[in-house]
Amino acid sequence: MEGESIQDKVYKSTLHKISQTTQTVLWNDSCSIGELTLSMGHGALGATCNPVIVLNVLKQEWDIWKDRIPQIIRENPTATEDDVAWKLIEEMSVKAALLIKPVFEREKGRNGRLSIQTDPRFYRDAQRIVKQAVRFSELAPNMIVKIPVTKAGVVAIEEATYLGVSINATVSFTVPQAIAVAEAVERGFKRREKEGKDISTMGPVCTIMVGRLDDWLKVVAEKENIISNPEILDWAGVAVMKKAYQIYNKRGYRLRLLSAAFRHHRHWSEFIGGNVVISPPWHWQKRFNASDVTVENRMDTPVDPKIIAELGKKFVDFRRAYDEKGMTVEEFDGFGATIMTLSQFTRATTDLVAKIRDMMLI
Repeated sequence: MEGESIQDKVYKSTLHKISQTTQTVLWNDSCSIGELTLSMGHGALGATCNPVIVLNVLKQEWDIWKDRIPQIIRENPTATEDDVAWKLIEEMSVKAALLIKPVFEREKGRNGRLSIQTDPRFYRDAQRIVKQAVRFSELAPNMIVKIPVTKAGVVAIEEATYLGVSINATVSFTVPQAIAVAEAVERGFKRREKEGKDISTMGPVCTIMVGRLDDWLKVVAEKENIISNPEILDWAGVAVMKKAYQIYNKRGYRLRLLSAAFRHHRHWSEFIGGNVVISPPWHWQKRFNASDVTVENRMDTPVDPKIIAELGKKFVDFRRAYDEKGMTVEEFDGFGATIMTLSQFTRATTDLVAKIRDMMLI
């Protein structure tokens, strides 16, 4: 409406309304200071960083970092390109963490956190994951550390939790993974509690990359020439998230679910009203705010049983993802969506290191 102030428009935005009228929380899926500042204006209470995001931030905010990266190289004369790349990731994360620190202090650790991802190349090595997680947790008081839900990652999640690190489980797409994460966090909590150590300000979450499960099933459909009603493949991640949420509530697990990897509006609208985090990138937030999707509780509305039945009938990997006992922890590393996502994350890490190498050799 003509004449409205920016603040009026923010107040009327869909995401702001969700954050003000439901228990559903918004985190921004980027550590870009510009995007995070805008997102906080619409109610965002957290942010995230990983090598993929860092590459995007460098493209968007090159003027900020083009002089700082050579400084980091000069300040660390014996550092490898890997060392410099991770120092850059750490510095970006700390800057974003500082921006949202007031939220962290206000909410006593539940929100206001910056998710920083451990090196995806460590996905088979629990000890290296834990060591890096502890280091990252010490960069700022409001860090939350991303750990992949692989076989080694589940071990690392328990140990890091025991050591007082708030974790954000990532590379996670399935009900079995979400349960394994919750149980690992509970074991870590109980070990701390047994020793009289505080957990009151810890704020772990388990991400379900809902869109990436949908992506994987579409790959399977192409590979195996599976014909299905086309709309059902956009419900797979939603179905998994809702089932995991029911289990979390029933069992009283002390961590929240987080929805990530957005492909369409159901990846957030279907979770409105739940005690969960939604974490879209800024470009999706702009779309959501411009949409006509109503703000109403849909988290407790089940996915159509016919959709669940068709997905289960035609896709073995959906059954593995949806059934609580569909996979063992030992099978997580071989799940298609895991392989596809780890490949992307490790490529992004390699690309970031290569960019640093090019700057070091100038």
